[in-house]
Amino acid sequence: MTDMIYREAVRADLPAVIALLADDVLGKARDFTEVDEAYERAFADISADPRNQLIVAEQGGELVGCLQITYIPGLGRHGAERSLIESVRVRSDRRGQGLGRELMTWAIDQARQRGCALVQLTTDKIRQDAHRFYLGLGFVASHEGMKLAL
Repeated sequence: MTDMIYREAVRADLPAVIALLADDVLGKARDFTEVDEAYERAFADISADPRNQLIVAEQGGELVGCLQITYIPGLGRHGAERSLIESVRVRSDRRGQGLGRELMTWAIDQARQRGCALVQLTTDKIRQDAHRFYLGLGFVASHEGMKLAL
């Protein structure tokens, strides 16, 4: 997929990004398909934060994937920075073609170039295909994640 472009999202990408988030078994229940004030505010916050990147994958002028990278400073691991990858999505008609692997490999390379000590992510327990995908990229299910909905 040599014609794939990875870049930081711009405001004009927001409708396509939220459509990707909603085009998902879990996303259908928690995300909307229309840009509203909450999405506008979140996009502005992400864009203004130098430790956050909303990345889009574009091919042939079409947005076909996205993910968010957050760089987290920490004292652990001798003051190492870590990369947190979230909201990984590939457009439903493009799944199974290697785009997700290419997108994640690109994101991992960004963390490596930045000097991060590790890349971490969370994936819902019901996403068995995603678990296999991340294991295939070399991720290890080393921790039990917990969340508290507020």
